[in-house]
Amino acid sequence: MNIYLESRFKKPRVEGLNMIIDTGYSTSYFKDLIESFNEHIDFVKFGWGTCLVSPNIDKKIEILKLFNIDYFFGGTLFEYFYSKNQLNEFVNYCNIKNCKYIEVSNGTIDLSNTEKASIVSDLKNEFNVFSEVGYKDNLRSTRFDAEQWINYIKQDIDAGATKVIIETRESGKGGICNTDGSIKEDVFEKILASDIDLDKIIFEAPTKFLQQYFINNTHTNVNLGNIDFNDIISLETLRHGLRSDTFFK
Repeated sequence: MNIYLESRFKKPRVEGLNMIIDTGYSTSYFKDLIESFNEHIDFVKFGWGTCLVSPNIDKKIEILKLFNIDYFFGGTLFEYFYSKNQLNEFVNYCNIKNCKYIEVSNGTIDLSNTEKASIVSDLKNEFNVFSEVGYKDNLRSTRFDAEQWINYIKQDIDAGATKVIIETRESGKGGICNTDGSIKEDVFEKILASDIDLDKIIFEAPTKFLQQYFINNTHTNVNLGNIDFNDIISLETLRHGLRSDTFFK
């Protein structure tokens, strides 16, 4: 019997990406999930600075290499090093860990987007650079209008960013989201209406609400990030229209 599923691009792919976040899981749990679901995982982000305090980080990297899954460290770690005037040390650390990808963000620290884009440009010949646009602080976010979102995304792409990550925080309550977890629809709609190629965007979607929202309002193969390990299969069912939330997509 042939069963029809919504079209999904196969790995390696540039759209329909699933970027999974590791918040500090045990090695055995990590290994089990990677072995079980690797065909659905494009990237693993080691969130925040967990890599610096996790004694098993090298073992996890070995596991990812076995399954040809790329990895990188969260933008907060970049900001931590940058705030201490240790950008070179951060780059060296990423090289020691054999990272092909690196994230550059300014969601917490006082770093202009122009300066951030300059760093993206400096690093693009050494790494595939993921930049991030959006602020974690809700007050800063409320002052960040749609035109600024568009300009900053374009500035990062022009600087050489491989992908631009749209901030929502791991809680789903920051960046392009309001404090109640809802989407800032004016910002989202203007991003869609702009000439920005959606293939260049990764929407952080740590909650089921955000996952189904981005799928329903774009397409099955939208790039999504900050996905919890436990949500890998449920996200794929959303992409395939196997749940009521995206059934009529």
